[in-house]
Amino acid sequence: MRRVAWTGEVGVARIGGRNSFMAWVVGLGSAAVVAALVVLAIPAIPAGIQMLGDTLRSSTSAPVAQGETVAPQPVSSTPLCQGLYTEALWAELTQRAGGVPVQDASAPRVSATTLEASLAPEVTVSCTFTGINTGSIVTTVAKVDADAARLARSTLETAGYACGDFGDGVRCRLATAEGSEDQVIRDGTWLASVFTGWHPDRYTERVALQLWPS
Repeated sequence: MRRVAWTGEVGVARIGGRNSFMAWVVGLGSAAVVAALVVLAIPAIPAGIQMLGDTLRSSTSAPVAQGETVAPQPVSSTPLCQGLYTEALWAELTQRAGGVPVQDASAPRVSATTLEASLAPEVTVSCTFTGINTGSIVTTVAKVDADAARLARSTLETAGYACGDFGDGVRCRLATAEGSEDQVIRDGTWLASVFTGWHPDRYTERVALQLWPS
């Protein structure tokens, strides 16, 4: 009887040892599986964060009807005028004027009134800057005939303007009681500017570079 009891105790001890070993193996395997799942999930974390951010942003944006596109924000309320100037000159003019110019299709301003009738300009844009305290600039760009420069020079010189070559065209200037005029006719384009108490440095030359880059 003692031998049987003693043998049973040994058997129980051995079975318990095997159970501990198997539990250790199973636990190690489970840990490996969990670690593998974590590694596989890491690449998906940034995508999930981005998806969440997109969802939050879309929930606060104004709805857009199907088939519509969001209109781009305009650079200026007077884009034709802004296109005549470099960024530096535009900033200088709008700062002194306290805002953008008046943009319309007014005829070129010129003291020699017969010139307008002779050239029959087709106005592209007219821009009027008025200083906050004083001064104004009116610049007009218009299309004219290709040979208008020759006729303009003859007419303006007769009216007392000082004229000279300007690229393939002519530039005529006149000092007036209020300020000055600068008339440029070149390659079928008439650039007319009238300055009253305000004449930025090299204004006409800088605008001309926008109209005739070369």
